Amino acid sequence: MIAAVGDTPYRVVLVLHILSAMAAFAPAFTHPFLMNQSKELGDGHRGVMGFLSANGRRIYAPALIVAGLFGFALQGMSSGAWSFTQFWMIAAVIVWAAMNGVLHALIMPNEAKMAEGDSGAQRLVDIGGQVITILLIVMVWLMVFKPGV
Repeated sequence: MIAAVGDTPYRVVLVLHILSAMAAFAPAFTHPFLMNQSKELGDGHRGVMGFLSANGRRIYAPALIVAGLFGFALQGMSSGAWSFTQFWMIAAVIVWAAMNGVLHALIMPNEAKMAEGDSGAQRLVDIGGQVITILLIVMVWLMVFKPGV
């Protein structure tokens, strides 16, 4: 056994899980402001969108994947305290998969289109951002209240 709930290795992985989740969801809070502010730049708006799109591929998508992997590690390190048969764990895996689907299939491709000048992609990015924010709220609720335990 590597660790049990509350042991130092478990807590280190928990901190990494939380930090990676924070990194993954930073754009849900910052991108709407940056997109609106960058419109004042005229043609520079496309450059800002290019940075946001690139950061999605380099930072946010990997952070979301790693957050889930750290979550799986925490379950494995829990010495049976958390089981994949518990409702909250099953729901968390489904929500995490949905978040990845929304990010990779809806948000990231349309941010790239916006960087290329497609203003119609903005609506899809907004919808994806709203959906992923709702999924984040559901995930936090699952993690805090652990329904079914």
